[in-house]
Amino acid sequence: MNHLIHIELDRLEGSLMRVLGLVERRGFHIDAAELYDLGEKRGLSLTVRPRDPSRNTDTLGLQIDRLYGITRLDADPRAGGKAAAPKAKSKHEIGA
Repeated sequence: MNHLIHIELDRLEGSLMRVLGLVERRGFHIDAAELYDLGEKRGLSLTVRPRDPSRNTDTLGLQIDRLYGITRLDADPRAGGKAAAPKAKSKHEIGA
């Protein structure tokens, strides 16, 4: 099953390679990738699918959230004419 992940990247050296490398190392195939301009930042939409049923996209998302200069978004920021909100952190992530 394919999953679509929207990501906002700072314009830092290596930020794109860090995301792509993490996705590959965590056991996902990248079936499609689209990189687009968001002004001061870049947007990346990835279509991924797990290599085997034991891979979890929610866990992948949490791992992406931990990368420096990278924010996972709820939706495509180009849709609807306004930027999408970053993913909310759970109580576990906040340390409550």
